[in-house]
Amino acid sequence: ALGAALLALPSRAQAPATPAAPVAAPRGLPSLGDAGDMTPLEERKLGDAIARELYRDPDYLDDPILGEYIDGIWRALLVGARARGELPPELDERYAWKVLVGRDRNVNAFALPGGYFGMLTGLVGVVASRDELASVLAHEISHITQRHIARMIGQEGRMTPLMLAAMVLGAMAASRNPQAGAALAVGGQAALIQQQLNYSRDMEREADRIGFGVLTQSGFAPQGFASMFEKLQAASRINDNGDWPYLRSHPLTSQRIADMQQRQQNLARGAELPADYETLLLAGRARVLGRPGVDVLRAWANEPDQPGFDKLPRPRRAAALYAAALAQAQLRDLARAQALAAQLAQAVAPDARGLHQARLLQAELALQAGQPARALEWLPTAPTPTGADPKAQRGRAALLLRAQAQTQTGQAPQASAALQTWMVDHPDDPGAWQALAQAWGAQNQPLRALRAEGEVSMARMDYAGAVDRWRAAQDYAQQHPGGSADLIDISIVDTRLRVARQALRQQQEDEKKRR
Repeated sequence: ALGAALLALPSRAQAPATPAAPVAAPRGLPSLGDAGDMTPLEERKLGDAIARELYRDPDYLDDPILGEYIDGIWRALLVGARARGELPPELDERYAWKVLVGRDRNVNAFALPGGYFGMLTGLVGVVASRDELASVLAHEISHITQRHIARMIGQEGRMTPLMLAAMVLGAMAASRNPQAGAALAVGGQAALIQQQLNYSRDMEREADRIGFGVLTQSGFAPQGFASMFEKLQAASRINDNGDWPYLRSHPLTSQRIADMQQRQQNLARGAELPADYETLLLAGRARVLGRPGVDVLRAWANEPDQPGFDKLPRPRRAAALYAAALAQAQLRDLARAQALAAQLAQAVAPDARGLHQARLLQAELALQAGQPARALEWLPTAPTPTGADPKAQRGRAALLLRAQAQTQTGQAPQASAALQTWMVDHPDDPGAWQALAQAWGAQNQPLRALRAEGEVSMARMDYAGAVDRWRAAQDYAQQHPGGSADLIDISIVDTRLRVARQALRQQQEDEKKRR
């Protein structure tokens, strides 16, 4: 499982059954970007190697609705980090700055090498506001911008290729067999890595301090940090049953709590925040997508039928309706799911963001029920991303749902046109490339469909898969020579194939060096 793979990564090593001898922390943390001999490019290559395996894992979740929501918070925090001077241009340009979501009920999040970030659905499922989720992301962004992973590697001198291989192989093995992955993580060279890559208390406090500043700079309420700390503090009082692994990798010490309480006191007390319907609904989505089991799904699906449900506060009722509708869809009762989604839309009608999420859910359920024309009724026209960050995913969920509905209703040309516009700013979006492949296939354009399928693999760093698809495109072009349009497409395929082959050779060379 992707969750198991992420949990096995030494960048967030789990505490062993017998605590290892503590590593002496340096008296003074290095200055920003001072990470010993490990360069940002080397750290990025390490992150790419880990992300490449996580993309392949069946529990990697490219859910457009959750992804767009998380990405919106992530991008806003990056803007805030730039404004505060916490994100130097070298890291800004070289790092990936991508969030990978894993389908897992564990409450956990991870800063990965090279600007990647891992978040499990279990963590999204426990937050109640954008500000709470932003506080976790801000903390983790600070681990990345302060290069804590590279600093810890530097404590033991330059990382050898064998050690780098152990990190990647541990993630690979755990994604298929958690026991094997755990064995790799505590054996051989990896044992040293695991001991050294636990975040020090100084680093945790530094991430709290800088993360708090990034959070407020980005326009999020400081209460988000406070309420998330309260949740973590409450969870830390409960015996560790595995539900909060974030606390094992980020121990909530009394000093961290005191530091945050002092920061809160230094700020003027703000007004009580209104209910965040969007977050409450998507927390329900995350819980359902985390595969809680049939019995739990049935309980959530039937909650609106329980006595007293109508007496619940509106935010609580809306969250339950969303989870119930999605759970009913998982249980294959689409008629009931659509009825619950309609109730949800009425319940959140006064809240724009909440209503938007309800409409996306209605469109999603209509597609699952084989009603693409009805799905189009619920979907707004996705805006073309504008502003300071054109890579933001604003409108992605509606775009992909609408493209699917258009392709199924004979409007594939409109779908492909909108997707191609999107690709101008998002050339590495695998979900959009997959939708474009389907749209081109529906228009009887197999060469273009093969080209798009290659881009899906390329975006996930599956270079061998990209080579396979683009070679198939070349073969098709030779067997079915066409007009000038096909010549343009095959020229693009030839160019992209050379890029993929070069990347595959580089990947193979890097793997040899790690052996």
